[in-house]
Amino acid sequence: MRLNGKRIFMKLNKLILIGLCMIVLSCKGHTQKETSKDFKVTKSAEAWKAQLSDMEYYVLREAGTERAFTSPLNKNYQKGVYVCKACETPLFESEHKFDSGTGWPSFDRAIEGNVAYDSDRKLGYTRTEEHCAVCGGHLGHVFNDGPTDTTGKRHCINGVALKFIPENGK
Repeated sequence: MRLNGKRIFMKLNKLILIGLCMIVLSCKGHTQKETSKDFKVTKSAEAWKAQLSDMEYYVLREAGTERAFTSPLNKNYQKGVYVCKACETPLFESEHKFDSGTGWPSFDRAIEGNVAYDSDRKLGYTRTEEHCAVCGGHLGHVFNDGPTDTTGKRHCINGVALKFIPENGK
């Protein structure tokens, strides 16, 4: 009996160790964020902090997330273009915006070439992160639960990462 108990204990220890290793290796912290990419617009952390509000910096430069239902852009239905708050690169057109009910501005597609994609493992599973292709600012994530009559994609975007420019300029 004692021998079986010892074997079970050893196997449990191995399983716990394997589980901990999987958790550690699947998580992606800020220090693991890709920084080797060259972007057209680059600035020091101090320059970004001087340009952006604390929340904008947290989302765009530290890949944070704003609270759901806090962005006025979530319920914005005017015609126009959504640009990157950090560098004003056009990212999304209003005609592709829809109300996903998630609390964040959602689009079924991005302006081609202006949004780049990466893998995000912060939550222990892989998601598709999207960021501005010009300055590298974190925008949000893409999911496959968007409108089936268009692309089937939901670009779930932090409103604080965007600036809206109305079609008529007003």
